[in-house]
Amino acid sequence: MQSDWWRNAVIYQIYPRSFRDSNGDGEGDIKGVIEGIPYLASLGIDAIWLSPFYRSPNKDGGYDVSDPRDVDPRFGNLADAKNLIEAAHAKGIKVIFDIVPNHFSSEHTWFEAALKAAPGSKERNRFHFYDGKGDGSNPPNNWASVFSGSCWTRITEPNGELGQWYLHLFDSSQPDLNWDNPEVFKDFEKTLRFWLELGIDGFRIDVAHGLAKDEIRNDH
Repeated sequence: MQSDWWRNAVIYQIYPRSFRDSNGDGEGDIKGVIEGIPYLASLGIDAIWLSPFYRSPNKDGGYDVSDPRDVDPRFGNLADAKNLIEAAHAKGIKVIFDIVPNHFSSEHTWFEAALKAAPGSKERNRFHFYDGKGDGSNPPNNWASVFSGSCWTRITEPNGELGQWYLHLFDSSQPDLNWDNPEVFKDFEKTLRFWLELGIDGFRIDVAHGLAKDEIRNDH
């Protein structure tokens, strides 16, 4: 298989929730996508790109991922995902999954651990935690969230006092990951290998431009 097949490919994006409902619960699912493979093949497409279907509290359409290596039960399970890949390949259709490396859900175990940990801990270093300016009551800088307002949220420390701030370029339920931390790199490498070993052909990278953060403590 050519490594650059995607350059000239016709790729059909699928938002699983709204594509096809296989069980009549009013929401699309992975089995519904499988049922739609013959239709997709009839279009003459080269690949399908699935928007996130990972475990998520769904505060941002599934882009707030709480477990990037599992399927949210509302869409099915891992066996369904594998069946989808095999069904698509049987029709000559490649499969691309969305990957969300800029942030996790605030319900991810890493962030839950960070909230319980102390400032400067390895748990907080997986994200972007900083002390506030002045007496700590002002955010570290003046950056704005894509979803409006500040991209900083102040937490209550384990001792009950107001404490550090964490960065979220999007919703406050989507804390940004610190890609200067090797542990973050290794975890996403694990995620990529997990899905590649399941048989997918590639990834669409969400918010790739946001992974590098420069001069967080400056106001300009």
